Amino acid sequence: SYVVYLGGHSHGAEVTSADLHRLILRKAYIYVFVEHPDVVSIFLNQGRKLHTTHSWDFLMLEKNGVIHSSSLWKKARFGEDTIIANFDTGVWPESKSFSDDSLGPIPSRWKGICQNNTSEGVPCNRKLIGARYFNKGYAAYVGKLNSSFNTARDHDGHGSHTLSTAGGNFVPGASVFGFGNGTAKGGSPKARVAAYKVCWPPVNGSECFDADILKAFDMALHDGVDVISLSLGGDPSSYFEDGLAIGAFHAVKNGVVVVCSAGNSGPAEGTVSNVAPWITTVGASTIDREFQAFVELHNGQRLKGTSLSKPLPEDKFYPLITGAQAKAANASADDAMLCQANTLDHKKVKGKILVCLRGGSARVEKGQQAALAGAVGMILCNNKESGNEIIADPHVLPSSHLIYADGQAVYSYINSTETISDSDPLGFIAAPKTQLHTTPAPFMASFSSRGPNTITGDILKPDITAPGVNIIAAYTEAVSPIDEVFDKRRTPFNTESGTSMSCPHISGVAGLLKTLHPDWSPAAIRSAIMTTARTRDNTVSPMKDGSNDKATPFDYGAGHVRPNRAADPGLVYDLTVNDYLYFLCSIGYNKTTMQPFSDGHYKCPEDADIYKFNYPSISATLVGKDAVITRKLKNVGSPGTYAVRVREPRGYSLSVEPSTLTFKKIGEEKSFKVTIKVKPASVKQDYEFGELLWSDGRHYVRSPIVLYEPKAH
Repeated sequence: SYVVYLGGHSHGAEVTSADLHRLILRKAYIYVFVEHPDVVSIFLNQGRKLHTTHSWDFLMLEKNGVIHSSSLWKKARFGEDTIIANFDTGVWPESKSFSDDSLGPIPSRWKGICQNNTSEGVPCNRKLIGARYFNKGYAAYVGKLNSSFNTARDHDGHGSHTLSTAGGNFVPGASVFGFGNGTAKGGSPKARVAAYKVCWPPVNGSECFDADILKAFDMALHDGVDVISLSLGGDPSSYFEDGLAIGAFHAVKNGVVVVCSAGNSGPAEGTVSNVAPWITTVGASTIDREFQAFVELHNGQRLKGTSLSKPLPEDKFYPLITGAQAKAANASADDAMLCQANTLDHKKVKGKILVCLRGGSARVEKGQQAALAGAVGMILCNNKESGNEIIADPHVLPSSHLIYADGQAVYSYINSTETISDSDPLGFIAAPKTQLHTTPAPFMASFSSRGPNTITGDILKPDITAPGVNIIAAYTEAVSPIDEVFDKRRTPFNTESGTSMSCPHISGVAGLLKTLHPDWSPAAIRSAIMTTARTRDNTVSPMKDGSNDKATPFDYGAGHVRPNRAADPGLVYDLTVNDYLYFLCSIGYNKTTMQPFSDGHYKCPEDADIYKFNYPSISATLVGKDAVITRKLKNVGSPGTYAVRVREPRGYSLSVEPSTLTFKKIGEEKSFKVTIKVKPASVKQDYEFGELLWSDGRHYVRSPIVLYEPKAH
């Protein structure tokens, strides 16, 4: 007899025919778990003896032979009972990413619905098991809404993209107009997914309202979700005034993991949002895939850009002109340089490649203005703030997006030819091609919002970074891939960039961890993701930011996610709801401000100390005295002894007591203290960074350290 683990079940102790049918539909995933060529036929022909516990299904297989265990993540592919919710702009249910092929019946614990009572409703299946919309808060702001707003259908593309990134099914042959062809899948490809539409067309910059977000939290908890992914947010505010933070607190209180985007206001410091410590906050970084569109100048320079556009009509050099050179009579040179609407002279632009500077308007809008002015192509050049971050967009005309340094080379070439009357500047844009295994990767996206945390400086945010640049995922077919009315194209998959794209990567990983370790708390899942992250790129060099400078924990938090390592972290920094209430006490919350979180049942201890809050990262402000940080580690792996190593931030000395921790069983907890002293007369920046590492030789449990000493004035 062999025992095959089939994952958590949602049926009772008595197994019905429907329950058995659900297990039979899992047969393909049993194969990948046991990695045995006969298992599928064994299951169909002989496997009928089912044993049930309160939480797990086991199938007894009578067959001689050896069944080999596979990796933890292959076992996680049983995760059909994990339910991931996405708060966003809705869902395009016809996408193949939401196909229920090979999935069994919907978990019986699910209480959600699909609002499908109109022509614009959303039909669901065994994959997409929920779809609700929430617009009363939006209506209270913008006025009475017509019936077209009563739908969870995605007319924007953002919601379908993020939901499929978190939990989309396997879709072979996915591409964006032929680029990046491959199999699309979400982070938890066999999870069930549910869409909660809380965002609507923006009015005065507002599109996702707290009232709607809080109602969505309420319903998601009622419905029975395991992970909530929120690719949205606003300016950081106190937790007491932050509806998203309040809703997330109650979700975590109910054992639900909440993952949020860090924001797209980088590279400025102090811009990170969604900073509550019960939220997992995600920055954005690149991957090792590029859609390369080279720009060739007539002087011999060849510059690597990116695009998803069509090629030029002819394989020849075309005249180049900058937006400033092509300005209309009534336009400013600065606006024309940015290729803003109504700033370009059509006679000057016609038949040429127009060079536009990034900023001031959407990248694809600049391409549209170039096309309207008669340009044959566009070269989009980064401004200094955008640095090395370039985005592959499906522009409406042949285009290439260049990094700042290469853009400057284009401008220099064009300007140098102005003094030579018989030599016009010429250029060519090569047809885009998909290139894999590019270096360096990952590096931080310039748009990714940065720390420090402006609400609670002693909590490092973001927590983690994940892929967020040129991500291919499902898209609505209600609008064009650039979401502009002038573009009549449609595509089932599209590239998008932003922390909105990185957030659901972490949500998908959290869903897998929830499947593998159903007893882990949301804090344990976040700790596993953070402490196993990497801070080096694929050249084994420290990760860079978009300007090619060394990135810091303010950019990436604990580092770039490594899902396989997160499955077996060895140790975790765990937290309970009472720990979060203790945290609020430590930052000065009183009975009134605690009420949205505690329901009046928690009394603050008099000695509440934020440095005793068991967060996976260490951040401290030192004002004229030493700091003592207390942390507690829980063993979630094999027994072992862990030794500590510290990379001290410049200008500080750190000591850890004890320096070794021995764990004999799973669930055992051990505490340690870190004493931080300022070195006298040391030279240091306002913020200095280091690392604390516990290792048993197989597991490496890393925590970033951020220390701040305010300068005397």
